[in-house]
Amino acid sequence: MNWVFVKDVKDYDGKEVVMKGWVYNKRSSGKIWFLILRDGTGIIQGIVLNNEVSKSVFDKRDELLQESSVTIKGLIHEDKRAPGGYEIVIRDITVHQIANDYPISLKEHGVEFLMDNRHLWLRSKKQWAILRIRHAVYYAITEYLNNNDFIRFDSPLLTPNACEGTTTLFSVPYFNLGNAYLSQSGQLYLEAGIMSLGRVYDFGPVFRAEKSKTRKHLTEFWMMDAEAAFVEHEENMQIQEELIRYIITKLIDNNKIELDILERDIEKLKKADAPFKIMTHKDAVDFLRDKGSEISYVGDLGAQDEVLLTEDSDVPIFVEKWPKETKSFYMKRDKENPDLVLGADLIAPEGYGEIIGGSQREDDYDLLLQRMKNDNMPLEDYQWFLDLRKYGSVPHSGFGVGLERLVTWMTGVSHIRETIPFPRTIYRLEP
Repeated sequence: MNWVFVKDVKDYDGKEVVMKGWVYNKRSSGKIWFLILRDGTGIIQGIVLNNEVSKSVFDKRDELLQESSVTIKGLIHEDKRAPGGYEIVIRDITVHQIANDYPISLKEHGVEFLMDNRHLWLRSKKQWAILRIRHAVYYAITEYLNNNDFIRFDSPLLTPNACEGTTTLFSVPYFNLGNAYLSQSGQLYLEAGIMSLGRVYDFGPVFRAEKSKTRKHLTEFWMMDAEAAFVEHEENMQIQEELIRYIITKLIDNNKIELDILERDIEKLKKADAPFKIMTHKDAVDFLRDKGSEISYVGDLGAQDEVLLTEDSDVPIFVEKWPKETKSFYMKRDKENPDLVLGADLIAPEGYGEIIGGSQREDDYDLLLQRMKNDNMPLEDYQWFLDLRKYGSVPHSGFGVGLERLVTWMTGVSHIRETIPFPRTIYRLEP
């Protein structure tokens, strides 16, 4: 008899199978009771009929509790009324373990209680759906990049210096060499990678010691950074747009069950799969000030600014050509206006804010050196980075995608903490 996952039951209509999983719920009605089984791939309803099973099997309705682990045997049959369109008529139940006093019931619980029990909360239907979409987004990103000549290039998590200063970095004692830092971006190392491989990306955890309390911030999160040789500012934005639209298409095609569980408005995602808008930073500031924002012309966009900017837009908006004072030393200056950099932030609609930051990188050795001197940067720590401009420098660009912020938008959840298995914030290090 075949061991079958819930996701595959449609291929076993009319056949007897074995299924393994956990009791999500149960209900009883006289001489019939229902066992709702989840197995990690989905949820299926099982029917236990008094006149078709032994007394010991039927009496398990009183023994089994939520999250008890079981193996069931039975006959799959199609039923349009059932969740997923199929049921299993159960013939036998083997109990592996009874979950006594499981603390998370199907009723509502407070956020702190659920976060304290995150290791168990992960089993709930909504969290299951979010984490499956996280997996799908991760896979879609790597699939797009692999199909477009980007090579996986793993950058170190322990670094001797920072991309953009050490004020938001976690410091780690490193033997007798002083302090190392937990990486906040693999970008600088990826710039070395493109000189060998042309187009590269990394994908992994990064760390920001930022004392932010917003619904969009974590201290540990996952980032995909990509860099490409011979790619300039406009093409860099084009690649980002293609990537996001590819992800949307994949989710709509492959993750309808999860999106339905989350009650995500799929029509809004479909509308976002259209040409993105592009605004200069100055035009964005003009627009926001007309709406009552007090943002300055050399200021970054605040959370409310991002909401105002996109509230009437179905598609993400690139905000490009920022004042040089606002952005990092490594960004290429606009030849038409050296006070601006060729950088762009991609702002998601529906109030979900920035999901990508990118720019063309400065490829001129002398200009980059002078900029670093002006910023009093320790040149000896960055000599290897400057070397990239001495030996075969080329125009190049890159961008970084915050996985959790992207998943927050795709799923429509209100807080980023639900988009990573075990969130780390300034107030939470457990479980």
